[in-house]
Amino acid sequence: MVLTAAGFTSLLHSLGLMQGTFKPTPASFSYGQSHAQNKVASTSPAASNLGSNFQSPPTGNISATESHSGVCNVQPYDAPELGEQAFAPFDQAKANVYRYRQQQSVNLGSWFTHEQWMTPSLFACAAGDQISELDIASGWGSHDGARSVLERHWDTFVDASDFRYLASIGINTVRLPIGYWTLGPAFCQGTPFEPVADVYQNSWSRVVHAINMAFDSGLGVLVDLHGAPGSQNGQPHSGISDGKTGLFDNDWYINKTMAVLTHLTEQLTNVTNVVGIQILNEPQNVASLPGFYSQAISTMRQVSPAAQALPLYIHDGFNLEQYSEFVANRTDFVVQDHHSYFVFTPTDAAEPASQHTKVIQGSMSDSLATASDRQRRNLVVDEFSCALTEQSLAEEADPDAARKTFCTGQMEIYQNETAGWAFWSYNKEDCMSDHGWCFKEAVGTSLPSSFFTYGKGPLADPSRLPALADMVADMYAPTQEEMEATLYPTATEGNSVDYTDAPAVGLFPINRRSRHRSRRSQRMGNHKRATPSRRDAAEQLPLDPSQRAISKGYSDGFLTAKIFALYGMSKLGFTGQYIADSISHLGSTIIVPGTEHYYEQWFMEGLADGEALITSSVNNSPTS
Repeated sequence: MVLTAAGFTSLLHSLGLMQGTFKPTPASFSYGQSHAQNKVASTSPAASNLGSNFQSPPTGNISATESHSGVCNVQPYDAPELGEQAFAPFDQAKANVYRYRQQQSVNLGSWFTHEQWMTPSLFACAAGDQISELDIASGWGSHDGARSVLERHWDTFVDASDFRYLASIGINTVRLPIGYWTLGPAFCQGTPFEPVADVYQNSWSRVVHAINMAFDSGLGVLVDLHGAPGSQNGQPHSGISDGKTGLFDNDWYINKTMAVLTHLTEQLTNVTNVVGIQILNEPQNVASLPGFYSQAISTMRQVSPAAQALPLYIHDGFNLEQYSEFVANRTDFVVQDHHSYFVFTPTDAAEPASQHTKVIQGSMSDSLATASDRQRRNLVVDEFSCALTEQSLAEEADPDAARKTFCTGQMEIYQNETAGWAFWSYNKEDCMSDHGWCFKEAVGTSLPSSFFTYGKGPLADPSRLPALADMVADMYAPTQEEMEATLYPTATEGNSVDYTDAPAVGLFPINRRSRHRSRRSQRMGNHKRATPSRRDAAEQLPLDPSQRAISKGYSDGFLTAKIFALYGMSKLGFTGQYIADSISHLGSTIIVPGTEHYYEQWFMEGLADGEALITSSVNNSPTS
């Protein structure tokens, strides 16, 4: 058999051989967009709040000058005192929405962990090879200088206006890469960051502030351990410059990483809008990686009873099949993260954009769908971009159109076949000239202008919505009679059981307050009710276990669609995990063992009908 170049490339893609074991630095490739190398930064005062208007030097975020002798002079930055940051009171019902919904996400890359190609001005006076976080912290003339540079960056690169902007266009989640050093000086001890530990004395408070800013705009946060002690991949984005992967064969570093993950779990489990913790970013897929993940998951689950249900994300080391099996063999909320780029191999660099799009819509879509089905849809693509090489675009008649088709094609496939996607990255220097890598520039050009699941924005400010338990109590599902007529027409009157004390909608409890019943009584007056109300009727389940699972499944699915739509017009994303957790939560009295498949099947029917009803309402609503 003779394969053409294009055919051979397609074969490699179908076998999953086109992606390397790590992600190289984009600066080593040519994209048709320039990368800032200016070593002279702005001398403007530190008080400026750049937010979403951040640009590269000379209007960048560093206040420094370089003298003729090469000595960097950093203008002191008086960082705002954030003090002890506190999270909002934990709301389990709202946390369920954040954690289980379909994710439209962006990465907040190079905010707390730095990459030279994204924020080159931070490396202008870095030490050593000037390629890693450690080089920044070790440079800038002194620890005070490095801390001034980093604190100014933390306070200006992304701010509250950016989170509001993201929410306004339908982004509902952000992925927040951090390093172990970000947790503060105590976690730097015994690592290469120990000599510069005091540079990070104010870093963790900034992370907490970031999570709170996201909460204020209704955005979930995935906290991603991008740099682990010892380094999980030897890459500069893990914080080091020596190229060594020291984590997996060093017990001290393994234990240090477990301590970091334990601390993150203790701090973040009961934070309403934290959708999960990512254990490692892009680790080398060494033989011991599955065992490391199992140890980390067990360690984190033991932190508290609530930590048993916290979603934990694992990167697959660029091996989709292997870690799909890993996740499928577990029952807890563990999510596989797969990264997808098309610029980091010579073959990818040469392949036309249109061919990349065909691969995405063909073999890649099939591979993702197979993996997703196998593992309860616990799969996300949490790094992708619109980046293509000049060579990939050279043969396209309309390069801009080809890039847009390529980029939107990715987004649509990842949306349909997985529980979410995250663009890399939201912001960078020279953003406005880089619509391959900078989300703010790609919106409306290579990407759509908005990303709402139902095509329109939220019904209300999430912070102003009442408690979900109260809202559920006022919602109506199809009545028992209506469901009996369509689902099992042979059911007989009276063959039902009251389940008033059971949770009403899967994982969501309801508040059965006297004021609800009194309102119904007032509406009824003194007339005797001949038939139950819709709410009372929906609180009856058939005695037959199979029919009970069908009835409860359909009702839960239908109401779940409505609940998720109330929050940012969201949809359920981690569907299989949500159903499995709901069955466990409801208990064997409601869903009798052996009837779980009925609940699952009819939950999906009810969910589809609920989402169709919402879609119809949105499409028929007047345009504001």
